[in-house]
Amino acid sequence: MLQSPVEFFRTLPKKVCPECGQQVMEQAESYLQECDRCLSKKVE
Repeated sequence: MLQSPVEFFRTLPKKVCPECGQQVMEQAESYLQECDRCLSKKVE
């Protein structure tokens, strides 16, 4: 039996920053992989 799209997206694992392992707060239309803290370190 196929899973409904809503259930599929609800059960996806949370995105985790590959640099520090902190959970990334996802936003619509965002393709960032790192958390805000790690991104700000790269800008400095």
